[in-house]
Amino acid sequence: MAELFIKQAKQYSETRPSYPEEVFQFIASKTPSHELVWDVGTGSGQAAKSLSQIYKNVIATDTSPKQLEFAPILPNVQYRCTPSIMSMAELEQDIAAQSTVDLVTIAQALHWFDLPTFYDQVNHVLKKPKGVIAAWCYTVPEVNDTVDSVFKPFYASSNPYWDPARQMVDDNYQTIAFPFKPVDGFDHTGPFEFKTERLMKLEEYFTYIRSWSAYNTAKEKGVELLRDEVIEDFRRAWSKDGNDEKIVKFPVHLRIGKVGN
Repeated sequence: MAELFIKQAKQYSETRPSYPEEVFQFIASKTPSHELVWDVGTGSGQAAKSLSQIYKNVIATDTSPKQLEFAPILPNVQYRCTPSIMSMAELEQDIAAQSTVDLVTIAQALHWFDLPTFYDQVNHVLKKPKGVIAAWCYTVPEVNDTVDSVFKPFYASSNPYWDPARQMVDDNYQTIAFPFKPVDGFDHTGPFEFKTERLMKLEEYFTYIRSWSAYNTAKEKGVELLRDEVIEDFRRAWSKDGNDEKIVKFPVHLRIGKVGN
């Protein structure tokens, strides 16, 4: 699905939210060893940056070279552009040998994957028996009642232009297949909820919307989702409290599990 994000790679890197440190600390607390992480679908490296502060080495992969152009250069992160489907031989050559990875992470991307094939690869590279897989998504932004009352029907109008896989995000990853064992201390694999925040001006909020794959799909079909009247509705709602900048909250939903013997 990399083609959905190539055209808006710069917008994606500039306006997509980072992830709360609580997510990474929670994951790290469930990972017995902190030597090697495979961050899959890294995009412009939002998760890789935080992982690099906890784990000794991070291999961050994406199928989009354009997205990787905007990833931060870090001494212990290796970025690699990979095909969407890899053989086991390619996996061992380009990512890691069997049973050598402590953690596999997937931020805002698992719903795009061929899950049976990907899970075979995860089971191959993760250390046994306690290698961990963690996948999370964030859902729609929350600003305040006034702005959100404009956003909700606007988001509904974008529905025909999302890939069907987006429904798994709207379901907070509750319905996504996740055939792994609960990590220590829990009897389920989630989703566990966190929140991330970003201070935004209205133009940044619009840029975030324009980074959606649905926005660009609609545009290619000749449909402008952010029509003049919609923009004006957002402007009125945004300016109502007199503050140019607002804290925008994004709910984050985490699935986490471990492999067996």
